[in-house]
Amino acid sequence: MSRVGRLPVTIPAGVDVKIDGSLVEVKGPKGMLKREMHPDIAIACQDTRLVVTRPSDEKQHRALHGLTRALLQNMVTGVTKGFTRNLELVGVGYRAAKQGDKLVLTVGYAHPVEIDPGDNLSIEVPAPNRISVNGIDKEKVGALAAKIRAVRQPEPYKGKGIKYDDEIIRRKVGKAGVKGKK
Repeated sequence: MSRVGRLPVTIPAGVDVKIDGSLVEVKGPKGMLKREMHPDIAIACQDTRLVVTRPSDEKQHRALHGLTRALLQNMVTGVTKGFTRNLELVGVGYRAAKQGDKLVLTVGYAHPVEIDPGDNLSIEVPAPNRISVNGIDKEKVGALAAKIRAVRQPEPYKGKGIKYDDEIIRRKVGKAGVKGKK
């Protein structure tokens, strides 16, 4: 049995879960999330827990078992605590600013790059070289953070670019001067 899938998802106080066939709706203090789950996987609400079961031990059902449970856990966590992804700008003159809801990045291009966060997401700029992406949907928060990082990915020689705050850039040694060659 799946080690992730067999764990029940505890529903904290203040969170309401509705299951209609394979459609799951989770409401909490931060908002509401809906998601269509795979129809083969059964989801049951028992008291203050969600239990995920699979019909057989086929490879696809085993994979969907753990995935469904993880998606449900992320939905419950999102509507109670929310998710945050922090980014850091490294480079001389690289900076971020907010204009209304949009994020404006100055990262060495001839023009500033504007990024619109979209629905249910917010961007904060606590410092000119730090960006924080917040939201209730873990998938959307990660996708927006990846979109921001893709504007100027960190390069391996000087480490300049936009990186996640917990990311470690593997550095390369630059070109060494060749001695004694004429």
